[in-house]
Amino acid sequence: MLLKRLLAVVPVVFGVLLLTFLLVHLVPGDPVEVMLGESAAAADRSQLRTELGLDQPLPLQFVDYLGRLAQGDLGRSIHTRTPIAQLLAERLPATARLALLALALALLVSLPLGVAAALHHRRWPDQLATASALTFSAMPHFWLGPLLMLVFALWLPWLPVSGMDSPAAIVLPAVTLACGLTAILTRMTRASLLEVLNEDFVRTARAKGLPERSVILRHALRAALLPVVTVVGLQLGSLLAGAVITETVFGWEGVGRLLVESIEKRDYPVTQACVLVIALSYVLVNLLTDLAYARLDPRVRFGA
Repeated sequence: MLLKRLLAVVPVVFGVLLLTFLLVHLVPGDPVEVMLGESAAAADRSQLRTELGLDQPLPLQFVDYLGRLAQGDLGRSIHTRTPIAQLLAERLPATARLALLALALALLVSLPLGVAAALHHRRWPDQLATASALTFSAMPHFWLGPLLMLVFALWLPWLPVSGMDSPAAIVLPAVTLACGLTAILTRMTRASLLEVLNEDFVRTARAKGLPERSVILRHALRAALLPVVTVVGLQLGSLLAGAVITETVFGWEGVGRLLVESIEKRDYPVTQACVLVIALSYVLVNLLTDLAYARLDPRVRFGA
């Protein structure tokens, strides 16, 4: 199963590379003009375009890019001439910390809310959890982020507005990312647990005289976590993509902000590398999700 998954990664990554390469090169704007200005001489523009390899046809540029990528060379930034691997090594840890903290916050809130909603179906805990999930899901990051900054950084000066100068600076962007994921996981946990509670094995566990806490946590919840794990795997990749907006709003120096900066500067190699990292993150998370199935459900392990 692992080998098949790894082989399936190849066409996905190639498609991402091809689409990203075409899109960034077809976007209006010339990086040479951005670097030299519109008043630069034609000879200077031509010389810089030749140095950057932008004078070659797009197919040749793409083949050259794939050749360097196969050797582990992500290239250099057009503007700073810094190796892109160095830029990513500086930015990736910040994005990883932000995404993992947001995921941890979402799980800490959503799982208890979902379980409480399922166990108190159609009563006030269920209604409260459902209303909270719907409210959180309706809040886009570009709106929720400034709202949290206004409340907790300006009205109540408890947390930094933006930047990475203090450990507390990660709180607001992590909460911003976690809110949407909390809504999704709460509703998924509630729906999955409600379905499992009616299964025969749950009634059998209760008939054996097991404590209700053991029935819920050891039997029902474990079976209900399979669809939740699927959503967590997919949304962890979405956290990296969603961090593009959140990192820009809060001035968080991660891969998302690096991607936005490279797009603004028409820095093609950096843009392609950032998109490649995000795409590979999706693929890796999906692979780990598949492996987690076998741990949670013996039927998947025996079927394989």
